Amino acid sequence: MNDWPEGWSDNNRGPRYGRGSAGAQPEGARVMRQVQRGGPAVPPGQRGYGTPGPAAPAYGGGVPSQPSYVDGQGYDDGYSDYDSGYNTGHVYGGGPDGPEGTRARGPRPAPNWRRRIKWTAITLASVLIVTSVATYFWADSKLHRDVDLSKVIDRPEAGSGTNYLIVGSDSRKGMTSDDKKKLHTGSAQGQRTDSMMILHVGDNGDTLLSLPRDSDVEIPSYKGSASGKVYPGTGRRTKLNAAYAEDGPTLLVRTIEYNTGLHIDHYVEIGFGGFAKIVDAVGGVEITIDKGFKDRDSGANFKSGKQTLNGEEALAFVRTRHAFASQDLQRTKNQQKFLAALAHQVATPSTVLNPFKFYPTMGAGLDSLTVDKDMSLWDLASMFWAMKGVSGGDGTSLNMPISGSVRGNLVWDRTKMKTLVNELKNDEKVTVSGT
Repeated sequence: MNDWPEGWSDNNRGPRYGRGSAGAQPEGARVMRQVQRGGPAVPPGQRGYGTPGPAAPAYGGGVPSQPSYVDGQGYDDGYSDYDSGYNTGHVYGGGPDGPEGTRARGPRPAPNWRRRIKWTAITLASVLIVTSVATYFWADSKLHRDVDLSKVIDRPEAGSGTNYLIVGSDSRKGMTSDDKKKLHTGSAQGQRTDSMMILHVGDNGDTLLSLPRDSDVEIPSYKGSASGKVYPGTGRRTKLNAAYAEDGPTLLVRTIEYNTGLHIDHYVEIGFGGFAKIVDAVGGVEITIDKGFKDRDSGANFKSGKQTLNGEEALAFVRTRHAFASQDLQRTKNQQKFLAALAHQVATPSTVLNPFKFYPTMGAGLDSLTVDKDMSLWDLASMFWAMKGVSGGDGTSLNMPISGSVRGNLVWDRTKMKTLVNELKNDEKVTVSGT
């Protein structure tokens, strides 16, 4: 089958060039009419490519004379600007500047690394800002601001620095029967405080002061947290934790301020179940126990040496008192030691930089805390970092100085306590040593 257009058959193409032909001339520009760029005008009566006019005759007749090919340099037709495209590769798109079928390209420009680094930094900064803002509002919404310190009456003047009252209560709120059995908490009604500490945050070092729950104190006049009625003081003396059991956090704050003269700026409370959840969320807390001990009431059964405590074990460690001769004093030391280790564990890069551990830990902690209405996340963070600093040796931890006991209650050393309170009020370095 002949695929050539009419007038292009082998019988009427005339002398040929190449393909075994004896013709000395190339096939000419008529085969590639599109490459004609100059030359004489198309004769009248004929139609050139792209030229309006009467229809041109079929190929093979009336074709203008073709230029000759001279020494492989191109067509010599008397026109210096004629180019057939054979020498430059323009006809087929190939040639020395590019592969066949493509147009030659220049070298690829070098990447603008400064621009890339700039936009990468902007993107990362934007993601960090959005994540931080979202985390802040999420965390702020989880705080239980249930304690109103404005109900505390006859308060001492505030001194330099900030004082946090940190309370560990025996609250069983939200705990199932299985939880109570597992954690050895019992099912006692009401609430008491198992631990009370004052954390002073100042410019001259932070101080963690433990107040034994069996401390002998006077219950002053106070305003009822629910009734709003003022109950006058009668000089009644009792254990410190009884104040909490009688009317909750506001009476506890009022009693501590009255008996010490130290202003409490913020209140933080955590219950049994919440404490265990925080320890489990952080993956356990490593601590060194100097001497092993057992306690059936708390479920404690520890050997001496370095070990990692889970939530159940940690709760038993900080609650145990019957295993020690000094009972409450040794327990407060254990509580300080463990809380410092917990703060250190939470602040490690493996927790802070791991979102799969950081957010569960923060969520468990915030869900478990009860704070005063004026407590902000910044205040809470300041408290946390101060506790971490105390555990790292940047601060001081001590028990309230004790001078003796009466009716089974521990009596504070009034002289040492007065010096200690003045140093804290004036944000001075603490020189008093506790029992």
